[in-house]
Amino acid sequence: MPQPHHHCDHLPGEHCPGDHDHAPRLVPPPLSLYVHLPWCVRKCPYCDFNSHAAKGELPFEAYIDALIRDLDQDLPLVWGRVVSSVFFGGGTPSLFPPEAIDRFLQAASARLRFAPNLEVTLETNPGTAEHGRFDRYRAAGVNRISFGIQTFNDEALKRLGRIHDSGEAERAVKLAQDAGYDNFNIDLMYALPQQTLAQAEHDLERAFALQPTHLSHYQLTLEPNTVFFAKPPQGIPDEDSAWDIQEHCQRMLAEAGYAQYEVSAYAKPGRQSQHNLNYWRFGDYLGIGAGAHGKISSGAEEHVLRRWKHKHPQTFMDTAGSAASIGGDDVIDAPRLPFEYMLNLLRLHEGFTLKDFESRTGLQRAAIATPLQAAIARGWMTLDGDHARPTELGRRFTNDVVELFLP
Repeated sequence: MPQPHHHCDHLPGEHCPGDHDHAPRLVPPPLSLYVHLPWCVRKCPYCDFNSHAAKGELPFEAYIDALIRDLDQDLPLVWGRVVSSVFFGGGTPSLFPPEAIDRFLQAASARLRFAPNLEVTLETNPGTAEHGRFDRYRAAGVNRISFGIQTFNDEALKRLGRIHDSGEAERAVKLAQDAGYDNFNIDLMYALPQQTLAQAEHDLERAFALQPTHLSHYQLTLEPNTVFFAKPPQGIPDEDSAWDIQEHCQRMLAEAGYAQYEVSAYAKPGRQSQHNLNYWRFGDYLGIGAGAHGKISSGAEEHVLRRWKHKHPQTFMDTAGSAASIGGDDVIDAPRLPFEYMLNLLRLHEGFTLKDFESRTGLQRAAIATPLQAAIARGWMTLDGDHARPTELGRRFTNDVVELFLP
């Protein structure tokens, strides 16, 4: 007989009679599939992703073969589970011909249970978008495109080392629309070298004119192991100027009907990226391909596993399907789980429920009582019944809030 629902308004960690006396069970969350296609035409000076400039003819067939072997190796981790989204990231996935994408998706759907309304995203560089390709990507099952445009300012594009200009960016989006794509993202960066507030505003206006369903709007950061980190470009806006640009652009996005649901993600109603939402909600994902990272929860073993693959494409292809292709496995122990969980969830405006924390970590809510109360005391978070959310102040200091949950 089902138990009546018991509502408890106690703060997490306080004892509430008749509730939370049992240990929570780790419940495997939704599952996504991330596929890494590591080549690009030219490495951008700000890019710290596992991407490699293409030299000569790319081994498309051999790489797809390796992806399928890699998937076969990881299948036992996810037997019987349904895949809710697929994301082809890179590098520049649009360098791969539609036939190669089609072959991988066919092989994957023969091995995994794909959800009926599966979201399949392909990252695209406008400089590699060819006429006639988009309809073939659509036929292969790709139903969402993510355009890495970054800015519509041609001088800024040159400074960023991009291979396209603003005209090509607009043409690429229109080609996709002509092929029937009505669900697509545009990536834009702000706080670019020598960028003014007016230029950042102009970038958004050009993007709005193309009517994307989703916009990723993020600040240029100088990451270690990049050209820009070693030799910072001149004229990067200071912190206050970058904040002014961010606030102004957030207002513009809201007025244009794009709701912010994550630190740098904005969407039209119902058009959030399902794949990214699953990441931020501490969902599971298989990471297939050179340098790909995955996260898998095991209900039976009551643990969360992070696994990553060898980064170098040739090494990956030579070893795919064997234990040698695995760059590492890390079982996240209980003391680290609250931090890992918050690192993701606190990027989302929606926050999280304490019940969800328990089911996704297998920990008692008492495990986060002290840092959560500290965050509330500082005005960084609110707790309404079971639902914890970052405040506007907390969202501005996300890193500080997350650090409270370090073991």
